[in-house]
Amino acid sequence: MSQVPTLDDLEVAGRTVLVRADLNVPLDNGEVADDFRIRASLPTIEELRGRGAKVVVCSHLGRPSGVDPDLQMDPVAARLGDLGRFPVVKLDGLTGPDVEAAVAAASADTVVVLENTRFVSGEKQNDPGLARGLAKLADVFVLDAFGSAHRAHASTVGVAELLPAAAGRLLAAEVESLSRLLTNPERPYVVVLGGAKISDKLGVMQHLLPRVDQMLVGGGMCFTLLAAQGHSVGSSLVEESMVDAIRELSATEDGAKIVLPVDVVVADRFSEDAAHWVVAATEIPVGMMGLDIGPEATRVFGAAVEAAASVFWNGPMGVFEWEAFRSGTAGVAEAVARSKGFTVIGGGDSVAAIRMLGKESEVSHVSSGGGAGLEMLEGKLLPGIAALGG
Repeated sequence: MSQVPTLDDLEVAGRTVLVRADLNVPLDNGEVADDFRIRASLPTIEELRGRGAKVVVCSHLGRPSGVDPDLQMDPVAARLGDLGRFPVVKLDGLTGPDVEAAVAAASADTVVVLENTRFVSGEKQNDPGLARGLAKLADVFVLDAFGSAHRAHASTVGVAELLPAAAGRLLAAEVESLSRLLTNPERPYVVVLGGAKISDKLGVMQHLLPRVDQMLVGGGMCFTLLAAQGHSVGSSLVEESMVDAIRELSATEDGAKIVLPVDVVVADRFSEDAAHWVVAATEIPVGMMGLDIGPEATRVFGAAVEAAASVFWNGPMGVFEWEAFRSGTAGVAEAVARSKGFTVIGGGDSVAAIRMLGKESEVSHVSSGGGAGLEMLEGKLLPGIAALGG
């Protein structure tokens, strides 16, 4: 999987390159609220421009069903130009004669940004006509949207099958970092999983458990594991449909590697200002819900992370958006930042947490794609990477 073709394998001077980037950023009143993904796309765009290519960029934005004026790419294109300090032309279409003419007319130093790929119904169906329309705009295709590489869409897979194609620098770095955790991780290898739902992470737990030394589980998902062990979890989140699968996983030889919190922070209601207490994780009172891992669990998890040679963290330890239930997530983030090992963070909430603490530069790799990263760590070959010959 790690032998995916990269920019080093492409001749781009004097050619037009279509870059499928991941510019799916949050907007607030028509302005870009967080430009993390735009910044992450710049190295590939800047390298292609420096090597004499004309660059055309496409991306999805949000989850529109058809054209949505609130999800047009204009603010994203503007921020891209500001950050890259290069001229940008935003087009109102995605394919067709007008778009082809505008791309051809654009000067070589101008980056052309196409309209939201999901404004066209054929995108998610990997429509061959849409893929051909996109391929007509360029001589070469570069996939740099790791966050969309697990989806077989026209702008990720369809066009890659029609043009000389390779991975951009961001996608290549993602594949290299995650492959390192899959194929030959340095030991001890510790995985930290959090977030609300065990159903989102069961596949990655099953695939990684035989490969890791410890799997630390916090967040809302830990209560399903505690319930599966027969403990009282009060009114904490439990996915009843997952209990049997978790019991089965825990009963395997590798099940002993799963580490659950010894204590949790509980509240009497799901509210930012709820009264809260620290209790033993195995003795959550009736009517109380766990909203964070406790101080002792945070210390245990942090010590394991700091002692590890390889770390993967996906998912917060609690409702970290609320200050009263942030300590567990902050503690894990601090430990990942302090770790001298190879550290990878994936998933929007984990990335948000490390950035909120200003520690992202102290992590070996901050992944731009949560779902794609999890699928890759489940051992799946992502369609976008497969289309590049990876």
